[in-house]
Amino acid sequence: MPFINFLHTFSPSPTLISFGPTHLYWYGFFIVLGVLSALTVAIYLARFHGIKTDTIIDLAVWLVIGGILGARIYAVFLEWPYFSAHPLDILKIWQGGLAIHGAVIGGLIALWLFTKKYKHNFWQLAAIFATGLPLAQAIGRWGNYFNQELFGRPTNLPWGIPIDIAHRPWQYLNYDYFHPAFLYESIGNLTIFLILICLQVWLIKKNKFPDFPYFLIPASYFLLYSLLRFSLEFVRIDATPVFFGLRLPQIISLLIIASGLVYLALKFSRKNDRRPALEK
Repeated sequence: MPFINFLHTFSPSPTLISFGPTHLYWYGFFIVLGVLSALTVAIYLARFHGIKTDTIIDLAVWLVIGGILGARIYAVFLEWPYFSAHPLDILKIWQGGLAIHGAVIGGLIALWLFTKKYKHNFWQLAAIFATGLPLAQAIGRWGNYFNQELFGRPTNLPWGIPIDIAHRPWQYLNYDYFHPAFLYESIGNLTIFLILICLQVWLIKKNKFPDFPYFLIPASYFLLYSLLRFSLEFVRIDATPVFFGLRLPQIISLLIIASGLVYLALKFSRKNDRRPALEK
């Protein structure tokens, strides 16, 4: 297949366009493209929920700022030995190093502050933006490909990608091809996006909006993405703390899954407890 042959033979460069000393990077291009795609989805869905476009755009600015700050702080924490020795590199986000768990935490904080300040429904806005979030992730992961920073273990599979020696961990200097972990996650996120869109459509058609279960959309995102991330961590080889034989993102994913299941169980049990009283 042409696409597989492309992956197997192409050596990407992080630079998209250069204008003298000024450089535009693929990483930034895909991040911006992902954000705009998620924003488009949010604006479209907001119409069904009675939310104005201006509110969505204003919130998007908050989420981008909170998400980038959270993602960078989290990534710096994961690779603190390097960044403590090179503190100026903390500012060089165009070189990569944005962690999705940190982005989600930062985004949630920004969302909570926004809803408190402007008196909006937290879960309603979370449901709108959570649907497009995996689409942004699916697109943004291609920035990791051009930076050669998100790849998995060595492989002889035909879709293995070549990694320059400068980007390989020292343990793998004698290998040429590696699992395209970025691609696995991109495909997984795109699948999650399609599932959430279908869930949105089903809920919109089935439920009257005063009783719309907004919590179900972000809860489904957290559960599905955490399952995806937990699985992919068995392939990834980038540096991260390890506890009890599990990589830190796996532990965080398990905590999110457990918390999400408990939350859903409590939410549905309360709904069932109230139903008999309403039917009398």
